[in-house]
Amino acid sequence: MGAKFGADLPPLVLGPAVVPEITDPAEAEKETELAVLSAVAHGNGPNGLTVVRAALVALGRLDQEHALVYFQLIWNGLREPMRQALEALVMERQIEGEATFPPFVQKLIDRGKLKGMREGELKGKRDTLLRLLARAGIVLTENESARIQAYTDTATLDRWIDNVLGATTATEVLS
Repeated sequence: MGAKFGADLPPLVLGPAVVPEITDPAEAEKETELAVLSAVAHGNGPNGLTVVRAALVALGRLDQEHALVYFQLIWNGLREPMRQALEALVMERQIEGEATFPPFVQKLIDRGKLKGMREGELKGKRDTLLRLLARAGIVLTENESARIQAYTDTATLDRWIDNVLGATTATEVLS
């Protein structure tokens, strides 16, 4: 009997130790497939979020069909804590209006979660403002209270919270 073809070839084993951690989005864009492999190998490690983020930026230059396949590979390799961290990061960027991820990634994140997170942030700021006003002894009219409850701009709510210090009237706070 003759020798089998390839019987002397040892198997090639690829593990995280031999895959570079690609954390720079520019480098990831040059080597997209290596960036995806890096995200799968290192996505749950200490620099996991940075590695995954770089890979996702690189996926933005691919057509949506290929990008979705690569994203699914990365997502499947992530453990639950890292998946939650990635979801939170994408939602945070959407709330802040920063489009740092390909649109398909943003669409995969549940819109209900995004809306709930934004509403929770606004409610917390409104509640803080109302508590600070009460502690400062500043009484609100019904219109002023309704204005605070209806406001949806976080930067303005933050400014109003800062204005409470040293204010004696609601007009000084809500200016």
